Amino acid sequence: MELAHVICISFSIEPLEWQTGTWSINVVKTPLVNTSLTLSGSRSSINTDLCGYTMKSLQILAGIAGLASMVSPIQASTAIDPSTAAKAAIDTMNNAFYNPSEGRWSPDVAWWISGTALQAVLDYMHVTGSRDYLSQAHEIIVKQKVPLPWWPQGGGNFRADSTDDTGWWALAMLRMFDLTGDKQYLAIAMQDEQYIWNYWTDTECGGGIYVDIRAMTYKNAIANALYIKLAAALHLRMGDARYLTRALKAHQWFVKSGMINREGLVNDGLTQDKTNGVCFNNEGPTWSYLQGVVIGGLVELFRTTQNETYIRSATTLANAVISSPQLTPPNSGVLTDYACEGTAAGCNCDQQSFKGIFARNLGELDVLIVGRPYRTYLEQNANSAYQKARNVDNTYGTSWSGPFDGSSLANQQSAASLWVALL
Repeated sequence: MELAHVICISFSIEPLEWQTGTWSINVVKTPLVNTSLTLSGSRSSINTDLCGYTMKSLQILAGIAGLASMVSPIQASTAIDPSTAAKAAIDTMNNAFYNPSEGRWSPDVAWWISGTALQAVLDYMHVTGSRDYLSQAHEIIVKQKVPLPWWPQGGGNFRADSTDDTGWWALAMLRMFDLTGDKQYLAIAMQDEQYIWNYWTDTECGGGIYVDIRAMTYKNAIANALYIKLAAALHLRMGDARYLTRALKAHQWFVKSGMINREGLVNDGLTQDKTNGVCFNNEGPTWSYLQGVVIGGLVELFRTTQNETYIRSATTLANAVISSPQLTPPNSGVLTDYACEGTAAGCNCDQQSFKGIFARNLGELDVLIVGRPYRTYLEQNANSAYQKARNVDNTYGTSWSGPFDGSSLANQQSAASLWVALL
């Protein structure tokens, strides 16, 4: 299936023209603003990230033939306004879980979850133009950027004892920079990138970043995927070649590392054979967030290079998730973290966060493709979560297929990210 071209997220847009069955669009660099356009009579929102270059017409063979047959919507289109639902989810998250004295949500749960919750709030403001939560975001950053009690040697600015924890907050700093134009947030993201890069080695597994800084062990998918996304996003905003060089090196290593399995999905990480030093796929769960952040990194690589290969790879991975009977069971058509949902142990707070992170990154891919081919899948998940996993107090449970099984910060930020992905 041949799709109309991908739209580069940018600043202002010159008039569109219809040329031989594809949309022609020119993107020109001007001060950052929110933009929108009309395509085939339907209104499509365009997020506005830094691009810094002019983009010519582009066609993408997205590899999503048969996508519609993979998705059997609960409802053909949502009757719930995504903007209203997103704001309601964020407001409930604040009312139920935010601790202003601590400057974070649910201080008793993992610190990184407040980082991804902040990302959901910032993304909402970025796409809607709202500034309702900007003062809260400032408060959170001021209180959380101090040296961490459990890792003071990091020196603050979100430099933690694991590279993935730092990565979540660094990406939020880039979005804060996008919202405010304040270079202090860009500077923090730059500092975090260097901090994470310091834990790359070419020895074990032939490359890659360690996730565990204390023990200098485990090269896994999430730490490296977050780094790729961060470095590519910094290059997009700054044009500094070192970030692109590092992002490409990390991506090329990732592709060859063995973490991508035969189904085209990403497993948790690598195990090293201590007898011969060979690293191999540990066959850990194909958590939804792993697929999502890899997609997000590919999107950022496309945005900063205009290389169509990255969009093709992103759509291939997205389609693998949608067609996976484990991640998207055909009886529900709803994203499921099969390794914990429905098990006796259930999902812990980390795992409860995963699906929203996937939705966030799928949404970032979706808005780049004319016609938004993944919108139906996102709507299907949002409708199911709203109808089957939402409590009377507007808190959400773990499984978007329901039933509601209790509220938590992780569940709530996950639902908020899902709704924001539809904006």
